[in-house]
Amino acid sequence: MNFWQRLTTAVGTRRLLKVLRFYPPYLGAGIRVIHADAQLRQVEVEMRLTRWNQNYVGTHFGGSLYAMCDPFYMLMVIENLGPGHVVWDKAASIDFIKPGRGLVRARFTLSDEQLATIHAEVAQSGKSYPQFETTVVDEQGEVVARVGKLLSVRKKAA
Repeated sequence: MNFWQRLTTAVGTRRLLKVLRFYPPYLGAGIRVIHADAQLRQVEVEMRLTRWNQNYVGTHFGGSLYAMCDPFYMLMVIENLGPGHVVWDKAASIDFIKPGRGLVRARFTLSDEQLATIHAEVAQSGKSYPQFETTVVDEQGEVVARVGKLLSVRKKAA
């Protein structure tokens, strides 16, 4: 068990998400989890523009915008499928729509239908490659970026 798995076991997933703000890449960028529901089906994060996460032209650094979206779908799927599955990030994409200024937020949602599809695909073929998309929005609700994630889900070997 690695450090993050031991910490999750000790404090629980929801608390782990709250302390992610102290994870060095998140601390420097100012990324923080502001909501995680009890079933880990919905997570919301935010990031304020600071001198530590802005780019050369004074807007949100693209790497920070992606970092704020990176781990959440994988964590949500792992926690909802349980220990009998192996979940990895397989691919990701980010489409920058407009410069990010000020506070930006992203919400990640995992539905019953998505979980049912993953379970069915794994049961039928031994693997699933679910795709997810989230948007990063500014304080006015305008889209700053769209982030796509492709996961790889398999049953753990016996």
